[in-house]
Amino acid sequence: MGDKIRLPFPGVLWAALLLPAAAGFTPSLDSDFTFTLPAGQKECFYQPMPLKASLEIEYQVLDGAGLDIDFHLASPEGRTLVFEQRKSDGVHTIETEVGDYMFCFDNTFSTISEKVIFFELILDNMGEQAEEQEDWKKYITGTDMLDMKLEDILESINSIKSRLSKSGHIQTLLRAFEARDRNIQESNFDRVNFWSMVNLVVMVVVSAIQVYMLKSLFEDKRKSRT
Repeated sequence: MGDKIRLPFPGVLWAALLLPAAAGFTPSLDSDFTFTLPAGQKECFYQPMPLKASLEIEYQVLDGAGLDIDFHLASPEGRTLVFEQRKSDGVHTIETEVGDYMFCFDNTFSTISEKVIFFELILDNMGEQAEEQEDWKKYITGTDMLDMKLEDILESINSIKSRLSKSGHIQTLLRAFEARDRNIQESNFDRVNFWSMVNLVVMVVVSAIQVYMLKSLFEDKRKSRT
């Protein structure tokens, strides 16, 4: 196994590959990533989580023969939470404990085809919202602010933030679906062109054979005598 490298940012997604390399993300409550997994290899990512937060993982296989992959999600204690085989997509939501959650994409069952995989992480209840509300209260000197309570303002802001996050999530999924559909269409287009050329060659060969056979039927094979 490769070395595990932890990124120096709190609450950030970090990766430890079973290859001699590692990758990571900038801190975000909503992160997505698309990568290529070679045939016969496996890649694992680690996400630090606090207590009683929500971790949602959604993945799709965008390209590759069969459009399937093995998926494994494990708790910080190493307990298997989700294990799926030969799946093209999946969505899983869990309530977390303190520690690093591991999720892996396994393409070891394939000896030829590499896979292009998209996945997205959505982290909720990370403890940052309460801190932001406390920061707001520091700047409020009275009990009212333009006849609106602070809680009403925060509720409106959180509602807008939640809707914007859902909109971005839907747009990201639509782009992933579009990429997968485009790859399928291009693969079908190449396959149709190949078999069309094969049929064309067969038709030309059969036509030539038929012309030769018909011509041979009408040839006068009697030898002329002088």
